[in-house]
Amino acid sequence: MKKISLILLSILLAFNVNAQNKKTEKKDTTAYVFTVEKQLPATSVKSQYASGTCWCFATLSFLESELIRMGKGEYDLSEMFVVRNNYHDRAIDYVRYHGKKSFSGGDEAWDVFNAIDKYGIVPENVYSGLNYGTKKHIHGEMDAVLKACVDAVIKNKNHKLTPVWIKAFDGILDTYLGKVPETFTYKDKEYTPKSFAKHLGLNLDDYITVTSFEHHPYYSKFIFEGPDNWSLGSVYNVPLDEMIKILDNSINEGYTVAWGSDVSEKGFAFRKGLAVVPEADIKNMTDTERAKWEKLTEKEKKALLYKFDKPGKEKKITPEMRQQDFDNYSTTEDHLMHITGIAKDQNGTKYYIVKNSWGEDNKYKGYFYASEAFIRFKTVSILINKNVVPKKIARKLDL
Repeated sequence: MKKISLILLSILLAFNVNAQNKKTEKKDTTAYVFTVEKQLPATSVKSQYASGTCWCFATLSFLESELIRMGKGEYDLSEMFVVRNNYHDRAIDYVRYHGKKSFSGGDEAWDVFNAIDKYGIVPENVYSGLNYGTKKHIHGEMDAVLKACVDAVIKNKNHKLTPVWIKAFDGILDTYLGKVPETFTYKDKEYTPKSFAKHLGLNLDDYITVTSFEHHPYYSKFIFEGPDNWSLGSVYNVPLDEMIKILDNSINEGYTVAWGSDVSEKGFAFRKGLAVVPEADIKNMTDTERAKWEKLTEKEKKALLYKFDKPGKEKKITPEMRQQDFDNYSTTEDHLMHITGIAKDQNGTKYYIVKNSWGEDNKYKGYFYASEAFIRFKTVSILINKNVVPKKIARKLDL
């Protein structure tokens, strides 16, 4: 009897485990399941932490992938070297314009190229920019002090600018970020920032920025109307479908893409590793970058995320929708990231694999999946190697 009872118990347990497994399998198949179709090499995920420097992290990540593609090996380039030199140039520009331009930690991807061209570049271990007692980038105080400095210069109680105000400004940068090295040693060889940039072998003229908006003619260039575009950089304008074609061709040809987008949408859920455009309208999160995200309570975060446990229908995005959201400030240039691949979910929906600069604290260790609908809707611009532009489109752009 005891033996029979044990047999019956074993059968019952096996049945329960099997039933539980089936239940779990059924539940898992409704969650997002991604199949990677193309994944390009990228360096490790970094963290901009409490700084508005996504533009630099994403663009240098893009260039690091370019170096890998070119067979140059893996590099970790210094974001803060670029930020420091960019702030110097931006201060001079801001004062010349009597403070009538934006002055902040935010910027555009092309200003990374401008800084490298003018000042060179150094490895991360040569210039970390962490000169103020923390292990992570925290720029709130520095940004405020720098802004106060240039505003004081513009108010100019002496009624005449001194020739040394920029030295005072640079002194603040040196205090917070560290003095810029004139020379350094990398792998037993001595470089200057300019000679190291030459050593990398990047042709900065190979890179262009592409967008798609209706307020300028297609196949033309225009100065992008964004508050962070202090250097008045230009972008190429193409129809929406062609922007997506350029993006897809870039990934499929082995070139990654730096992606400027708006992440203030409720469909952007970094911790869940998703960016989607649900078919049903939902309340906008009105959030920008991780700093504001972290201020939300756990209850608020859950309220924003709970709808994205499984794939659902998404809106069909039109150029008119893009233009409307850009014109009414619903789409802004609030974050720059790095697209490194393409994937599909279990329903066959296409997604882009995105490397972020908020550290590895999410489901996919710092990466997330952005649906094609999200890319179509919220892309502000894409930074690409111009060699990936299909020939027919390149001719229309005079490339």
